[in-house]
Amino acid sequence: MAAGSGDAGLGVAIPVELRRERRMVCVEYPGMVRDVSKMLTTLGGEEGVSRIYTDPSKRLELYFRPKDPYCHPVCANRFSTSSLLLRIRRKTKRQKGALGPEAQPKVTLDMEILGIVSTIYKFQGMSDFQYLAVHTEAGSGHTSMYDKVLMLKPEKEAFFHQELPLYIPPPIFSRLDTPVDYFYRPETQHREGYNNPPISGENLIGLSRARRPHNAIFVNFEEDEVPVQPLEAAVQTWRRICTNPLDRKVEEELRKLFNIRPIWSRNAVKANISVHPDKLKVLLPFMAYYMITGPWRSLWVRYGYDPRKNPDAKIYQVLDFRIRCGMKYGYIPSDMPVKAKRSTYNYSLPITIKKMPSQLVTMHDLKQGLGPSGTAGARKSTSNKYKLKDSVYIFREGALPPYRQMFYQLCDLNVDELQKIIHRNDGAEESCTERDGWCLPKTSDSLRNAMSLMIRQTIRSKRPAKADGGKEQLTYESGEDEEEEEEDFKPSDGSENEMETEMLDYV
Repeated sequence: MAAGSGDAGLGVAIPVELRRERRMVCVEYPGMVRDVSKMLTTLGGEEGVSRIYTDPSKRLELYFRPKDPYCHPVCANRFSTSSLLLRIRRKTKRQKGALGPEAQPKVTLDMEILGIVSTIYKFQGMSDFQYLAVHTEAGSGHTSMYDKVLMLKPEKEAFFHQELPLYIPPPIFSRLDTPVDYFYRPETQHREGYNNPPISGENLIGLSRARRPHNAIFVNFEEDEVPVQPLEAAVQTWRRICTNPLDRKVEEELRKLFNIRPIWSRNAVKANISVHPDKLKVLLPFMAYYMITGPWRSLWVRYGYDPRKNPDAKIYQVLDFRIRCGMKYGYIPSDMPVKAKRSTYNYSLPITIKKMPSQLVTMHDLKQGLGPSGTAGARKSTSNKYKLKDSVYIFREGALPPYRQMFYQLCDLNVDELQKIIHRNDGAEESCTERDGWCLPKTSDSLRNAMSLMIRQTIRSKRPAKADGGKEQLTYESGEDEEEEEEDFKPSDGSENEMETEMLDYV
């Protein structure tokens, strides 16, 4: 503590004692505080403020009507600061017996540093609309409905059948509490001769521009014949884009791939050829047609090749595999090393703050050099610039898939145990069905069970061993168990519907 008097003069340094151990939190309260206890109640009390302070991602909520369950709060953002909390006392001492200018009272200022403010909460947003549970009756003004609608104790059935005025609160409040510019745009004016796409309608909200057609041919499993050549528009589009030797080289490489293997997924192509994604959208319809139903759905098939008439096409069928999460599988989603790409629960709520995570730098990065000054070896070569890792389409035992939902072709399941399941009926294929193709019924279920078991073993092997050293016996799930679990077996939050995404590219 230090004290300085007002007559010390300007520019005079005053030594002070700084209590570094006393760190405080500041709240810029948007109102005149007359009762500190009532003010704390609007912030949730000391316990509520402490709980918010311990979580840096939370925003401090202020309820102007704390006892009203329908009160919508105004939120404060958290900031770091380096400030001091001062207590200044102004003492006035009147001069006795002095006349004239000397009769002015003597003023002394005492200053005390109470502590360091390292965190501050500022209310920068606007308060949302407040919906009051009131009823207006003729001649009686406004009547509160809280006593009638709030359940403070267990009620009998008659409570739920009593006549009450209609009161419908909003289903959701605004997600933003700061004003933003909307940037209104005029309606798009298309050139003369433009026709709306067939899927568009007056009640359909679409993009501001028409999709660029890539002239892909879609084939259903029920169709009798398959196309033998691309559309003329697809040929012309690729010839117009293919303007340099590198494009012609990519075309030749893709042609060789389809000669070796007549059916490919887009990810498998991207893992074998380095080609710009926009050019691949044009090149694939030039080489193959797209199956949208059946055991080869979401795959590109070489023109003229009909997998429904060739039992050898069994190995090219697609398997929609999704990593199973839950306690009954031995681990919870938070223990899953393969994180979801996105989730409906990851959206930023109005009471939370989402900050960009810090970027970690490894020793390898430091050795190789960062940014433009790095060595040429640290940067990806141009020839492999757009290539994906082969893990996006190949399944191996002991390795985890990169995503929670994967589309594998049966020939890309590089595990002997899985291949035995696939080839159980080699030479005895009778007919091709839409669900199982040329495989035995429920082959996909058997493959998923075996793959799920392998992934469980891989995840457990990567986790620390249990203290008791005990081992859990892993067994295959039976077909009956699989059918019982289908109700609660949902796609992963991070799954990406590859077929839907691809089809939208070509609509």
